[in-house]
Amino acid sequence: MKFESFNPKKQTYQVIENQRFGEERALYGSQGVWVRGCAFDGEEDGESALKESADVAVQDSFFNLRYPFWHDTRLLIENCELTPLCRAALWYSEDVEIRNSRLHGIKALRECGNVILRGCDILSAEFGWSTRGLQIEDTSAEGEYFLLRATDMKIRDLRMRGKYSFQYVENVEIEDSDLNTKDAFWHAKNVTVRNSVVKGEYLGWYSENLTLINCKIIGTQPLCYCKGLRLENCEMIDTDLSFERSEVEATLTAPIVSIKNPRAGFIRVPACGETILDDPLAKAAITIG
Repeated sequence: MKFESFNPKKQTYQVIENQRFGEERALYGSQGVWVRGCAFDGEEDGESALKESADVAVQDSFFNLRYPFWHDTRLLIENCELTPLCRAALWYSEDVEIRNSRLHGIKALRECGNVILRGCDILSAEFGWSTRGLQIEDTSAEGEYFLLRATDMKIRDLRMRGKYSFQYVENVEIEDSDLNTKDAFWHAKNVTVRNSVVKGEYLGWYSENLTLINCKIIGTQPLCYCKGLRLENCEMIDTDLSFERSEVEATLTAPIVSIKNPRAGFIRVPACGETILDDPLAKAAITIG
């Protein structure tokens, strides 16, 4: 779906322009509407403005009320502001594109499928839970538990700040991103991160088939209790007690602070401050130099 496909000259699309809506379910069940320059705000404190709608484009509009886009299909949001009072903005919706918009309410996206985010600013705790088929590009995000249990994602140029992100995600590709997030990728499966910076404590614990390629990894006790862990040409900075009880294949390009009891596989590193091998099950081959 493209924004240009909503042609106001076509009789099948109703243009709604420069209006204020504050009442409950103001445009509930709309079909084929183009909303421009409108404000969803007011003392009426209504919610669910565009719930159960389809073929909807919203441009240059302001949302300050709860739950505006639930159970929608074929939805486009462009150049819009969703304030902190616009909580739980998009739930159970399919085929959504959001461009150049601010999503600042808690739980802004959940249980949705086939969603594209481009050029957005996200300030939202519990964002993106259980989404499917999400694409993110050129977007900044801040919040806790970002994308919990989301699946089948492609992410490029994401600037992420927060805690507990990407937990229990599956089938994810991330590239050219800057992720500053504690406890990221816990229990994640089938995730590949390329050409990115990943900073935070306790990265990737209990993950399966986590691959990092040409990445810079920063923070204490990363990549423990992993299965199928792979690192290619990665740099690890201030990473102590790394790889404990992990099955790992790692080729590192810079010295590491310490390695502790890797379970299986191999680690190749130019230098290591300390190698701790006090577990009889730690059988990974460690090559230094």
